[in-house]
Amino acid sequence: MNEEKYSKPTDTTQKKYKKNNLSNILLEHGKLPPQAVEIEEIVLGALMLEQNALSSVMDILSPDVFYKESHQKIFTAITDLFSRAEPIDILTVTNELKTRGELEIVGGPYFISQLTNRVTSAANIEYHSRIIVQKYIQRELIHISSEITKDAYEDTTDVFELLDSAERNLFSIGDKNLRRNSLEIRKLITMAKRQVELASQQEGHISGIPSGFTELDRITAGWQKSDLIIMASRPGMGKTAFVLTLARNMAVDFNRPVAIFSLEMSSTQLAMRLIAAEAELSSEILRRGTLERHQWHQLDAKIGKLTEAPIFIDDTPALTMFDLRAKCRRLKAQHNIEMIVVDYLQLMTTRMESRGNREQEISLISRSLKGLAKELEIPVIVLSQLSRQVEARGGNKKPMLSDLRESGAIEQDADLVLFIYRPEYYQIDQDENGNSLEGVAEIIIAKHRNGALGTARLKFIGKYAKFADDDSSYESTPDFRSTETKILPSKMNHSNDSDSTPF
Repeated sequence: MNEEKYSKPTDTTQKKYKKNNLSNILLEHGKLPPQAVEIEEIVLGALMLEQNALSSVMDILSPDVFYKESHQKIFTAITDLFSRAEPIDILTVTNELKTRGELEIVGGPYFISQLTNRVTSAANIEYHSRIIVQKYIQRELIHISSEITKDAYEDTTDVFELLDSAERNLFSIGDKNLRRNSLEIRKLITMAKRQVELASQQEGHISGIPSGFTELDRITAGWQKSDLIIMASRPGMGKTAFVLTLARNMAVDFNRPVAIFSLEMSSTQLAMRLIAAEAELSSEILRRGTLERHQWHQLDAKIGKLTEAPIFIDDTPALTMFDLRAKCRRLKAQHNIEMIVVDYLQLMTTRMESRGNREQEISLISRSLKGLAKELEIPVIVLSQLSRQVEARGGNKKPMLSDLRESGAIEQDADLVLFIYRPEYYQIDQDENGNSLEGVAEIIIAKHRNGALGTARLKFIGKYAKFADDDSSYESTPDFRSTETKILPSKMNHSNDSDSTPF
């Protein structure tokens, strides 16, 4: 590409720099901004040379990505002709620009005719278009960086407002330019069929990531890619204990890397709870360090696999969605994590408190979490609180979708909504048949976008803060018909040595 040597900027050059908000940084470093003017001309020529060329790059290019203003105007004229289903060639584009009063601004009829002389076909137009977009992204990054630098020097700048603005601007570049292409149904069906074949080969026919709980996996077929899973309950029901058991099962038993983001507890506290559950030693003994000789041996013998498990814990407080995205992308690239756990939703922030209410903020976080699951193509499990109206309700106080706190967007965005319900939390010691409910935990699947509703019954071992498969004669049955939560009757007659301490 022929490039003019930069010396003293002309008035035209200065105007171009100001238009792109790059003048200060460019003049300081004495460099032209990233550009591909000749490739822009080749692409414009190809668009006028072949009638269907625009269709292949419509989702890649926009007027803003072109460096020269004249090229932006020509591309706009081409897209307007396309939108009106009119032919695109030298004559129609020239006439369109003439009608707009922009023909002489872009260089006249001679310049338009010269564009088609630079290219013989549109065979490589998609490749060339992506080069143009890459140069545009570079210019945008320079512009945003220079604006951040300028504002950061101002003493009156609110640093958190500046950080939030930087987050939005940086991600807007990706949202506008890093688009996915649509796929033919033939390819999609082939991919879907392959998933069915893989599921048929798995033990228990689990198509997703197994939770390690037999009955839960039988209903869900495992945690599926790109799913947002909301795990909700009242405080003290055992949300953290449940997801820690899930993470342990996936990482230790199935060697699936898991990332845990804890906004409530420190990473050391979570590690202590994992150790207590794995070694089956009470948390109190571990905290005090009052282990007997045989308990030390038990500790060393049982935590070996846990030590090698691919579990990554981040306890950054007041985590923002920007931070979470960045951390998850890095973990995905470095360790190929296959599941994300966030504990818990209501402690996350977007730094928009001054601009909206809490319900709007939770809605934004919920949508962003679903977007993260789709982007990384892994399940994201998010813990959430339930409102106090559960406590005010009579009867067995089993939760419902309407009990989700602060925003209906949580229910709307989620692919699965699961509730943890332990009857003994409400001093309900027996079921209607007189069977003991000590240590009983029900995982209620209240919403399942792509599968059945139902209830999986587990055992909660309070003193170890862990959940386990129920070894009684009870069997859960998924409900493939109902659209409401179905709570199945209990046949359990089981007691264990678990205490009633909630975790």
